[in-house]
Amino acid sequence: MSRLKILADDKPDAAILDTGNRDEITRELEKAGVRFEYWEAAADIAPDDKPERILDAYADDIARLKREEGYQAVDVVSMWPDHPDREVARRKFLDEHTHAEDEVRFFVDGRGLFSLHIEGRVYEVLCERGDLIGVPANTTHWFDMGPRPRFTAIRLFNNPEGWVARFTGSDIASRFGRLES
Repeated sequence: MSRLKILADDKPDAAILDTGNRDEITRELEKAGVRFEYWEAAADIAPDDKPERILDAYADDIARLKREEGYQAVDVVSMWPDHPDREVARRKFLDEHTHAEDEVRFFVDGRGLFSLHIEGRVYEVLCERGDLIGVPANTTHWFDMGPRPRFTAIRLFNNPEGWVARFTGSDIASRFGRLES
């Protein structure tokens, strides 16, 4: 189940809010300027289907976001527990960073934990199958796929070259929760 925890950035053990209610998650993230939506596929698909089939199943929602936000590129990524690059990939995303563009991820399957550092608070957003999160450009955040990752996600980009991180050098991410599978 999707989950949102909001914590003070100096109190990682004391939740201000902890909810699994999708409407409440959407409302709270919207207040922070973060998009959170739930999508349903237009056709039956499996996480290991070819990217074209996955993109076709969500074509209407993808087209809507491209129109609304001007996204130029879209792709599908997958990670699984015995993926040879899982440890390197996990470490790459665990430190606080920003992007010059929005980071948009839709979870076709599996899950991941986005932690957003916004105005003195950390928003821990557990995204699962059907969840879309849109982290605005220049928002400090980190992502944990867990030690045994399993997800398939659609990514949308403004920049056709894709995702480029700018690391902050802060150790804040090490003080907050991790996704343990």
